[in-house]
Amino acid sequence: PRSSGVRSFSLLAQLSDADLTEDQREFQSLARSFAQNEMAPYAAEWDRTSHFPVPTIKAAADLGFGALFAREEFGGTGLKRVDGAVIFEELSAACPSTTAYLTIHNMCAWMVDTFGDDHLREKWLPQMASMDKLASYCLTEPGSGSDAAAMSTKAVRDGDHYIVDGSKAFISGGAVS
Repeated sequence: PRSSGVRSFSLLAQLSDADLTEDQREFQSLARSFAQNEMAPYAAEWDRTSHFPVPTIKAAADLGFGALFAREEFGGTGLKRVDGAVIFEELSAACPSTTAYLTIHNMCAWMVDTFGDDHLREKWLPQMASMDKLASYCLTEPGSGSDAAAMSTKAVRDGDHYIVDGSKAFISGGAVS
């Protein structure tokens, strides 16, 4: 078991620190320090006031947490999912809601890197990695919740662009992305 305490829903609960690579222990330490100093002291107030802490999110980007899974050549950190799990576990111990947004932003950066062409990667990933541009994943709908298979929103190609028709009920970070 990990020496930092019991976390009943930990993704890494069955790993000891000895099971982590040296790099993963460094990511863990960096994320833990950031979480304890920059997130934990403010998390309850952020949640109470529905505050979206953009300066803190940008500070996380300064540590490389803005595009964890995107390629380094486009500004990402180039990490594996387990590396991200180590980082997100530490951050979520301090502020689950802010960390949830960071996971969404990172998923969006990964999608641009994975499914975009080099033009899109060059245009968007450096801005996403620095979090000068914040991303959201628009899934939740009034009639289907977060069930992606039940979504009714459609995107239909119309010449050189798409027409999106539908509605969303909740978009994490939508007010700033």
